[in-house]
Amino acid sequence: MEKMNRKSSAKASIKLSEINYTPVLIALAVVLLTLVILFLWKRKKTVRSAVLFTGLCDSGKTFLFTHLCLGEGRETFTSIKENVGNYRTDKGHELKVVDVPGHERLRGKFFDEYKNIAKAIVYMVDSVTVQKDIRDVADFLYTILADKATSKIPVVVLCNKQDETLAKSETAIKSMLEKEINIVRQTRKSQLQSVDNSSSSETFLGKSMGVEFEFGQIGQRIRFVPCSAKDEKYDGLTTFLETL
Repeated sequence: MEKMNRKSSAKASIKLSEINYTPVLIALAVVLLTLVILFLWKRKKTVRSAVLFTGLCDSGKTFLFTHLCLGEGRETFTSIKENVGNYRTDKGHELKVVDVPGHERLRGKFFDEYKNIAKAIVYMVDSVTVQKDIRDVADFLYTILADKATSKIPVVVLCNKQDETLAKSETAIKSMLEKEINIVRQTRKSQLQSVDNSSSSETFLGKSMGVEFEFGQIGQRIRFVPCSAKDEKYDGLTTFLETL
């Protein structure tokens, strides 16, 4: 009986030693390598590397974009696709700049496309026509500030065309937008209540519906800066870009 047990043990030992583990090790290595590649690809895809130039049509976004990225202002027309370029700061740091089309049918689409890689937002406002277009200006700014993808990155509201006589000051524009965002906020809340908002990407702006909205109520770093792209007076913007 003891001899039989020894023979069985010897056979089992031989069988284990004869197993080729190479295919198993190769399969494990392939799985591990695949997981590493997927991790690196996802990380690269979501890295925040771009400054988005946003705003309505004719606010001066593309004109300023050409100044910063090409070294000269050029005559521009309403963009139907994004412009992408690089801006080098005085400290030698290179920033990717994306000029998002301002047309009402395109701006939302392109903002959604680039919002997850944005490290900062420049929101251009036409200081001359802002009062006439205040609803659209406030609505798009609300979209940017309330979106969970961009609710924690710095925003500069660049009040362009300050060289013109009828231009509103950055202080006046800030006040106008605070009042208008109160209305936009109520409209958005009503829209969310009428549908299933469990998958909404928006956060609520401000303290509560019973408190008048002010930009100081949100934790996001937002500043209003005067600008004249035509006269190449945008020091407030370049100073901001140096901090990124």
